[in-house]
Order: sequence, then C-alpha cells, then structure tokens
Amino acid sequence: MGVMVDDSAHTARLSCDGTYTCFSFGPYRIRFRTSRSLRRYLSVKSWDRGYIVVEAEYDGQGNPVEEYIDLVPILENLYLDADSVLAPIEEVLVA
Repeated sequence: MGVMVDDSAHTARLSCDGTYTCFSFGPYRIRFRTSRSLRRYLSVKSWDRGYIVVEAEYDGQGNPVEEYIDLVPILENLYLDADSVLAPIEEVLVA
C-alpha cells in the first residue's frame, strides 16, 4: 500500500465555468472571461511560472485545441505580486 501525499499545497486547479475560466490555488480564486464556445479544459500540457498550455474542447470543434494562458498580466492587473503567488505552484490540474 502506498503513502498518500497531500500535494494541494503545490497544486493549482484550472476549470471552466460558463464564460469564465477559473484558476484556484491556496486562498486565490481568479476568474477571467473566456470564449462562450469553450466547453471544457481537457488537460494541462505544461506549466511554466504562470504560463499554461492546455488542451481545450470547443463547441463545433471535432478535435481538441491547444490554448495558451498567461496568468502574469492577469495577476498584475489585480495588483497581486505574480512572483509570490505563482512561486509555490509546482503543478496545475484540470478540476
């Protein structure tokens, strides 16, 4: 039997809620507008200190689409220190 490790201290979550993308980590829950045709995020392909490459599913699209999200300018527009918010994050998962 393996040992369960709580990675929530280093794991962020990405989800889609209607016309909003939600990024949550620790005490932060950041929502920003996205395309109305976005159905869901399928997987996170890579994470690099605020830059996320994801596979997404859109209405009317047969195949997944690769999308790019840069959180740094979003955090800066919210007057948050992007470096301190993003530094502890080691992994981003689709919620």
